[in-house]
Amino acid sequence: MSHGVAGEIAHRIESMRVNYIVWVWLLAVTLLEVFLAYIKVPIHIMLIALIGLSLFKATLIVAWFMHIKFERRSLVLTLIPALTACILLLNIVFPDSFRLKKMAEHRTEKAAAHAVEAHH
Repeated sequence: MSHGVAGEIAHRIESMRVNYIVWVWLLAVTLLEVFLAYIKVPIHIMLIALIGLSLFKATLIVAWFMHIKFERRSLVLTLIPALTACILLLNIVFPDSFRLKKMAEHRTEKAAAHAVEAHH
């Protein structure tokens, strides 16, 4: 009986140890991201580095703290492509929304100019 309790305690300690290691990695990557914000790096390089580091952090969080690492492989192989597809689709929609915003601003400016002309 005591061997079972000791084994469970050892398992919990090992589990917490892994959580602390993942937490330290997350902290280190966050500090690196903050450091990148303060040094003079070309904006494209900084954005690519920040996106890559953020993806790494998201992977650690999803794998360890959301316990996806312990799920069946089929679930992981379903979630990752779906998430990738959503991100790619957002990259298609966002530029169009910015174009529509510019068109609306242009129409507002045009209407204001016509109002001023009509007033004079």
